[in-house]
Amino acid sequence: MASLHFCSECNNLLYPKADPDRRQLVYACRMCPYDENATNMCVYRNDLLTITKEQAGETRDLGSDPTLAHAIMKCPKCDHEDAVLYQDQSKRTETRMILFYVCCKCNHSYTDPALEQPLGE
Repeated sequence: MASLHFCSECNNLLYPKADPDRRQLVYACRMCPYDENATNMCVYRNDLLTITKEQAGETRDLGSDPTLAHAIMKCPKCDHEDAVLYQDQSKRTETRMILFYVCCKCNHSYTDPALEQPLGE
């Protein structure tokens, strides 16, 4: 695992550097001539975060909220056709805009079933 290294002479940060004479990786200070051999060859680690699917979140009492827009969308649970809709609040750039619907009758949360199909069909 990559970690920070500090100069034992001036306490500044040591940076990874290739030493062409010794043909090895060293950690070198930029303020003084100090360097040390690298014991770990890992100089950078990129942790990829797994992105979970968008979820509706807390949806109690949304059907009675007069500020939300209503849509004619059939509920997959009770077949009622009145639902309130709102946008996904995650501000991620790699996902498209997701609209969530909440049935006004049974408070079931769902997305548009047309979005479940892959694009191009």
